[in-house]
Amino acid sequence: MNKLLMEEIDRLQKQVSQLVYENGYFRQHTTQNTKQQAIKDTSCESAVRSGQQHNLITQHPPRDASPAGLLSIAEETLEEFLSKATGTAVEWVQMPGMKPGPDSIGIVAISHGCNGVAARACGLVGLEPTRVAEILKDRPLWFRDCRAVDVLNVLPTANGGTIELLYMQLYAPTTLAPARDFWLLRYTSVLEDSSLVICERSLKNTQNGPSMPPVQHFVRAEMLPSGYLIRPCEGGGSIIHIVDHMNLEPWSVPEVLRPLYESSKVLSQKTTMAALRHLRQISHEVSPSNVSGWGRRPSALRALSQRLSRGFNEALNGFTDEGWTTIGNDGVDDVTILVNSSPDKLMGLNLSFANGFPSVSNAVLCAKASMLLQNVHPAILLRFLREHRSEWADNNMDAYTAAAIKVGPCSFSGSRVGNYGGQVILPLAHTIEHEEFLEVIKLEGVAHSPDDTIMPREMFLLQLCSGMDENAVGTCAELISAPIDASFADDAPLLPSGFRIIPLESGKEASSPNRTLDLASSLDVGPSGNRASDECAGNSSYMRSVMTIAFEFAFESHMQEHVAAMARQYVRSIISSVQRVGLALSPSHLSSHAGLRSPLGTPEAQTLAHWICNSYRCYLGVELLKSNNEGNESLLKSLWHHSDAILCCTLKALPVFTFSNQAGLDMLETTLVALQDIPLEKIFDDHERKILFSEFPQIIQQGFACLQGGICLSSMGRPVSYERVVAWKVLNEEENAHCICFMFMNWSFV
Repeated sequence: MNKLLMEEIDRLQKQVSQLVYENGYFRQHTTQNTKQQAIKDTSCESAVRSGQQHNLITQHPPRDASPAGLLSIAEETLEEFLSKATGTAVEWVQMPGMKPGPDSIGIVAISHGCNGVAARACGLVGLEPTRVAEILKDRPLWFRDCRAVDVLNVLPTANGGTIELLYMQLYAPTTLAPARDFWLLRYTSVLEDSSLVICERSLKNTQNGPSMPPVQHFVRAEMLPSGYLIRPCEGGGSIIHIVDHMNLEPWSVPEVLRPLYESSKVLSQKTTMAALRHLRQISHEVSPSNVSGWGRRPSALRALSQRLSRGFNEALNGFTDEGWTTIGNDGVDDVTILVNSSPDKLMGLNLSFANGFPSVSNAVLCAKASMLLQNVHPAILLRFLREHRSEWADNNMDAYTAAAIKVGPCSFSGSRVGNYGGQVILPLAHTIEHEEFLEVIKLEGVAHSPDDTIMPREMFLLQLCSGMDENAVGTCAELISAPIDASFADDAPLLPSGFRIIPLESGKEASSPNRTLDLASSLDVGPSGNRASDECAGNSSYMRSVMTIAFEFAFESHMQEHVAAMARQYVRSIISSVQRVGLALSPSHLSSHAGLRSPLGTPEAQTLAHWICNSYRCYLGVELLKSNNEGNESLLKSLWHHSDAILCCTLKALPVFTFSNQAGLDMLETTLVALQDIPLEKIFDDHERKILFSEFPQIIQQGFACLQGGICLSSMGRPVSYERVVAWKVLNEEENAHCICFMFMNWSFV
């Protein structure tokens, strides 16, 4: 209720400010002659309110430009915007990598050789123009990098339009760069053909318009004439033209990050295409009967994903007006620790729980760091972090976070608090272009009770994933999660933590989009593990990206030093894990021309392929591959590209997969890095498992078996149908059983 009252007071203050301004203008207009006077006010002070709304309230409205002067700037902005949206004022080239066809998001282009960076898009959305305009004006709802847009003044025009003076702040995407802000004029009007136009531009001193003084911790960027042209369609819907044109002041960031601020492609992906996707998503949510994961409407799930994204950005930027303060380091500057104990922050978290135990946490701590990644695809790395949390997450930190969210008998008491092992991914929702996924992760494990008994325990994480498509070259990849209570209330407290990987440059992909086998080749322990750096330096697929890590923890203020040391060490351990995984996923053996030179890059893999083919011929009397007279290297390549899923597993009581070709990895929806964590029985239900294990004695004695078609599950829980399975015993050079090989024929996702 207090939050609602604050919002209402803020709205009324703005309304009073606007009315006073308009009243003064009309009184001056009626009592004086038509001479327009510009009264300059260089102070134009603004106060930044802390809290979730981030509203920026002026002490008094800007008075240093007449309405006629502002209208002149607005009309000029409109003309320049239209020349970009439908003309040739900017040289446009087609956006690289955009998929053609009716399912595409629209027609997207980027600038070539203009001042600053610019992007243009045209698309069809199933919403009326006024609704489209309403959505686009509320930029923080669809532009995740937008911290706040405050309308400081509104002036109606004679043609029925409006002129607005705006102050906008954008989050910094990484800890290595400052945030951006804009001082804007926005002009909304209706053209003669009934098209609705919203155009914007930065106000500068050279235009003799009202000014806004610099704001601490922000770099003032410039928006060149940009906006939206919205045309109504017959029968409903709208055709929308979007132009984004900015000068993001790349001089203010380290040289390694400047590609982010000098790339029209990045602007298109982050801003222009984000607007179109949001509009398309809204148009698909209009059905009142549309209910998805856990009984929630898509709009509610979208709001949760926005809360996750905004919370992560808030923690990452750590603005002082939100209550964040930096505490001293331990002599090393690799990890930054911030603490927030402001009442607004804690009130926003709503730390009260249904289990009857009051919250004792009275502060929030954030540990953050950034690192440069060399020669690893962001989507592949993030997919590994998503599917294999145990490879980088610490059980004690998971348990500590769970205790902060649900204070009770299992509250944090050191290393004996619990042990979270396996994870189950429960899908909730995704955007229509599958650019973003929202899911619940259930971590399963045990915990110690006060009487030293062990009891089962579960922990739930609400998780947001984006940029998981390997084909989308240059797209930012994010994995943001927050612990939630099992009740999963809409107002559940969220302390988002996670990863953001931003490509700094993108070369040509030298092989197929799904290069998992090749990328995992350097996992082998030993001297060959460091072969990536020499070969990849001159390879066309070489890329760099910056990963930013931020983790939040609720804590009691008297434990600040202990929690800070723990969080600092935790982030350092994550950095170490990411470096190890990144090295394993680097493409160390791409040839200078397209294609795979040697997929696994090891003699052991080539020998295994030889054993698989020989054993198949020995037991079934036919060749597995069309040409089996090739060398081991070509044999492995042919096996890798075989259309059926071929997987090998150990000869143990609980068989575990050890090798797979590309089709097998696609079927299991996994990578070679993660394959060895998947037991054979995990991919079958009880019925199929009984059939399979009943055939094991025949495979061992006879050497092979043919199984009827059925259903198995991928590592992501998706059902997969197959026509039949051929299983055979793989013999080594001494004719001893090395493993069992399975070939799933004519498989497909159900």
